[in-house]
Amino acid sequence: MNYFLNYPIYVFFGTLPSLIWLNFYLKRDVRPEPKLKVLKIFFFGILSTMPAIFFETVIFGLFSKLNFPSLTIFILNIFLGVALVEEILKFLVVKLEVLNDPDFDEPIDAMIYMIISALGFAASENILILFPLKSSFLSQILGISLLRFLGATFLHTLCTAITGFFIGLSFFEKKARRKLIYLGLTLAILLHGFYNFSIMKMGEGLKVLIPPTLLIISAIFVSFGFKRLKKMTKEIY
Repeated sequence: MNYFLNYPIYVFFGTLPSLIWLNFYLKRDVRPEPKLKVLKIFFFGILSTMPAIFFETVIFGLFSKLNFPSLTIFILNIFLGVALVEEILKFLVVKLEVLNDPDFDEPIDAMIYMIISALGFAASENILILFPLKSSFLSQILGISLLRFLGATFLHTLCTAITGFFIGLSFFEKKARRKLIYLGLTLAILLHGFYNFSIMKMGEGLKVLIPPTLLIISAIFVSFGFKRLKKMTKEIY
């Protein structure tokens, strides 16, 4: 069988979770962003997986040479090799393409564009996970796509939305802009790292409990973030 024929299916179901979340969050924006700009940020989010793979590979290699316990190496890989690299790259997409744009004039846009960047990244990540499959069983592809929709894709969305919230706050605290952005990135990195650690290293009971709890708490915070920025914007502007 020519497994290359399955690749369009993998691309579709790999991208689908991101497109569903994208549609959901774009509806939270009262004044929709230009479609071309949305596509551009989503595309750059996809491309950002390439430097992520490179930097993660290099960092994993460097950490493997350290004379540390295996658990310590694992934690360094998870928090610095994965979470730090991916959250910074998703942020850089928005920083380089949006933050200096004169049309970027609403605090809530920071959350929207960070989410778009994250969903592009997640789509590429999902596709790369599906590509090695040598099976055309739709149930298997659907199962992985659903798990990614509820787990990793949602995680990427929430992490970057948290960073976006603090970027949005910086509209009102311009002197503290750098500190707020650093705070947002730090929280996103910690959330990303703890989530990955919980699904990979914790016992079966905690593995079922901790990841959903982290996602639910983060989703509540992000929902609060949207409402807070909208309220602050109305009060000041």
